[in-house]
Amino acid sequence: MRWLLAVLCLSFVVTSQAAVVMTINGKPVDKDQILKSPQTSQRASASSHVDKILVIKSARKLELISDGKTIKSYRISLGKQPKGPKIQEGDKRTPEGLYWVDWRKRSNKFNLAMHINYPNVSDAAAARRAGVNPGSMIMIHGTPDSEDNPEELFHTLDWTDGCIAMKNYEMREVWSMVKDGTLIEIRP
Repeated sequence: MRWLLAVLCLSFVVTSQAAVVMTINGKPVDKDQILKSPQTSQRASASSHVDKILVIKSARKLELISDGKTIKSYRISLGKQPKGPKIQEGDKRTPEGLYWVDWRKRSNKFNLAMHINYPNVSDAAAARRAGVNPGSMIMIHGTPDSEDNPEELFHTLDWTDGCIAMKNYEMREVWSMVKDGTLIEIRP
């Protein structure tokens, strides 16, 4: 009879633990992956569902759109060659066009990162016609932050290899508000 009680207690403990597993988009994550500040939680809970991300390269601005209205706007940094669309790997340009946020990860170098599905069909076809590799791994991500390279050093520069970078606390906010599968439009 004691072994039955032990099994029931063990089952209860295992079930209780599973009930508090945190997830991002349905995938379990450890609590160290949840990088929210109190500001982020308040802003995210007060906001609407994000339908679209709009990036306006010339203004160095990323906007979160819900029901056709801008609900949040951020200052961003772009690739080192910000003018014009990305044509090939290594050109240091940020793409232009319609894409999707298709997956995300924690990055030791850039805090949090959300992948953009560049190249799209149009980008791949243009690169094929030009006989070049279009590149890949374009992301929205945070910035390095160390004693040697403080975050503020990067915020007003175009420094990436083609990605879209933002302050880490703002990236945490975007991470919490934007789901995988969200449309992203990148304009010149």
